[in-house]
Amino acid sequence: MASAGDNSKTALIEGLNGLLADHMALYFKTKNFHWHVKGPRFRDLHLLFDEQAVEIRDQIDDIGERVRKNGELTLTSIGSVAKHTQIKDQDDTSLAAEDMVRELRDDNQKMVERLKELKKHAEAAGDNATDGLLDDWTDMAEERVWFLDSTLG
Repeated sequence: MASAGDNSKTALIEGLNGLLADHMALYFKTKNFHWHVKGPRFRDLHLLFDEQAVEIRDQIDDIGERVRKNGELTLTSIGSVAKHTQIKDQDDTSLAAEDMVRELRDDNQKMVERLKELKKHAEAAGDNATDGLLDDWTDMAEERVWFLDSTLG
């Protein structure tokens, strides 16, 4: 029978791999929008999307390493990312700029919710290092939501 600690660690690892999948999917989507945004706000949104993509990308390795430091395995392929992410693909390259902003805002808000849920698992598993990183990642995701929401007026 699994102990409460084992269950907490399992939930933490599943959550971290979900977070890893979300970051990889959101990174690619944000770069997609960076490449395809059009309209009078092109320059501002092109730069904003790129800044946010870099921030998301820079967290990917840290998330994967938290899984490995816990003695577990990370995602291994695009298929495993697709299986574990809550970020929906967007292949429409003619999407209006405002729709891109709304979609990224909503996706980043989903990320905030996942991060907050994951914090409970890190605390229950006694993983102080992950717990501390989650605070920073949550702050970054909340800032992305704020920036995106503020561009909508």
